[in-house]
Amino acid sequence: MSALQSREKRLGALYSFVLVVILWQAVSMLLKIPIIPTPVAVFANILQIFPSQMEIHLLYSLGRILAGIAISILLGVALGFLMGYFARADKFLSPLVYFTYPVPKIALLPIVMLLFGLGEASKLIMIVLIIVFQIIITARDAVKNIPQEIFRSLQSLGASRRQIFSEIIIPASLPEVLTATRLALGTAVSILFFTETFGTQYGMGYFVMDAWMRVNYLDMYAGIVMLSFLGFCLFIMLDMAENYFCSWR
Repeated sequence: MSALQSREKRLGALYSFVLVVILWQAVSMLLKIPIIPTPVAVFANILQIFPSQMEIHLLYSLGRILAGIAISILLGVALGFLMGYFARADKFLSPLVYFTYPVPKIALLPIVMLLFGLGEASKLIMIVLIIVFQIIITARDAVKNIPQEIFRSLQSLGASRRQIFSEIIIPASLPEVLTATRLALGTAVSILFFTETFGTQYGMGYFVMDAWMRVNYLDMYAGIVMLSFLGFCLFIMLDMAENYFCSWR
């Protein structure tokens, strides 16, 4: 990404943030009800409670989502490359993926919690279930879309299968894998919020729902803002990873 494109993205993010704050302030002033506090009051509350109350919840949520993304990329890329490069593996695994991918993942939450408990394992599994299928399909299709002439050219030079993967398949597929991860990330954060309302005392989902139960609207909105900020930071991290690993584009 060029310096001009990076600057335009930063300005776009800033303009979007300012627009949301202006609309939020207008709605708050228009309705004048406690359940919609002003953004100034919410931001001031974040500065006040973040070090003592909110920080640990944000760290727990961040750790869960990062672990879920890492596991999803490792599993999804491995299976996707296997299916894309080996026709037999694709014939065997594709029907399984097509059958399980459309299942609403939130419907699996009771089953996952019954099998793996209410702890960290069930939360990670739900995040992985959201992200991994898109990565599998994207990685598989990216490999299949590589022209066969490229493989034959490298094979004629005596390249091993490891070199084919490292020199062709991984570089050609990585941008699409990161894009698939980015697309699935929003849903994964939503599922994380939902799972953190069960069997835990830490996480932004727990923090927001606890504030709602205590009718503390400032804390509730503070948690929502920080959860949105967490998602924004994760998108930025994926953009940075794409710029670094896919600079050849």
